[in-house]
Amino acid sequence: MLRSLYSGISGLRSHQTMLDVTGNNIANVNTTAFKASAAQFQDTLSQLTQAAGGATPTAGGTNPAQVGLGVQVAGISTNFAQGSSQATGKSTDLMISGDGFFVTALGGETLYTRAGSFEFDSAGRLVTPDGAIVQGWGAVDGVVADGGATGNISLPVGAIVPAEKSTAATFSGNLPSDAEDGSTLVRTVDVYDDLGNSRTVSLTFTRTTTPDGWTVGQTGGAPADVVQLTAETDADGPTGNFGDVTGFAVDGITINLNDLKGFSGLATVAGATDDGNEAGTLNSYTLGADGTLVGLFSNGQQQAIGRIALATFVNPGGLEKAGSSAYRATFNSGGAELGTPGAAGLGSLTSGALEMSNVDLSQEFTNLIVAQRGFQANARIITTSDEVLQELTNLKR
Repeated sequence: MLRSLYSGISGLRSHQTMLDVTGNNIANVNTTAFKASAAQFQDTLSQLTQAAGGATPTAGGTNPAQVGLGVQVAGISTNFAQGSSQATGKSTDLMISGDGFFVTALGGETLYTRAGSFEFDSAGRLVTPDGAIVQGWGAVDGVVADGGATGNISLPVGAIVPAEKSTAATFSGNLPSDAEDGSTLVRTVDVYDDLGNSRTVSLTFTRTTTPDGWTVGQTGGAPADVVQLTAETDADGPTGNFGDVTGFAVDGITINLNDLKGFSGLATVAGATDDGNEAGTLNSYTLGADGTLVGLFSNGQQQAIGRIALATFVNPGGLEKAGSSAYRATFNSGGAELGTPGAAGLGSLTSGALEMSNVDLSQEFTNLIVAQRGFQANARIITTSDEVLQELTNLKR
């Protein structure tokens, strides 16, 4: 049989594969984080009809004569170029700006994906639409231990931040320098004990003219516990500042008075606790650009709950598609190198957005035309070869 007949068949098969790849790209034009593929062709073995001849003193060398035996698909490569951003406004939708992959676990297998359309399931775990659980590092008392073994990222529904005892408070604002001698201002601040019970610490500020300033003491407390705030002056007169006071404490609470000012006309002094809080329950959460899941609690506290892990590969093109927009590692992709979002080579996270498919429709429709014409041309090889064979069989009638 004619060699051209089988060359045409190989061309049909190869261009059919190109059509299949192109059709799949177009079908996934709106698939979240889909990466387009491309088919590469290469020729097959060539039949040697005449070997090369070496040059002699009386004759020149001759080149080999070879007849090719068709075409085959050399490989199908994946284009991992960054896709465009699509804003969704949904806090659990995450987009990677960089080369990293989310790490997920499904049925005991570790998979990797760029599609960040996540939800919290009934158990509080962050999952993909097909149920794969997003992996990362958990937090203990608000501290994330990066670099260890990864686990499920989960939102601990009903989590409680324990109460913290208050140890310090700061009073800031202004004490009016034009107040009458002996006038008083009473200010309070709420503090907490070990169990989160709230109590009030009250201070009385009394205006003094000798020395110029104010005395501060616990309301109803002993006179021996009163401290003096003395107005400072320089060569130009009063500066509006008071001298520093150290070691002042009321009911076990260290009081910082060094932020107070002494200008006229304003009585804005107020107190706030530097630490301490009542117990609180989890109200909501946020996801940061570094992948940290931060819980917002009813007592106003914020605490890290966990951090999403990202993976990178020496050869992403070696990953095997596992379906559901996921990939699995292979020998040629290399092992996954885990790290935190924002680290070099991994990329950062954007909450409330998804990565779109990187399929270029204009390129894909052009590829359709190329594949179709290539298929037609190879079909013509077969029909022409058939006509030659027909002529051959008609030699004897």
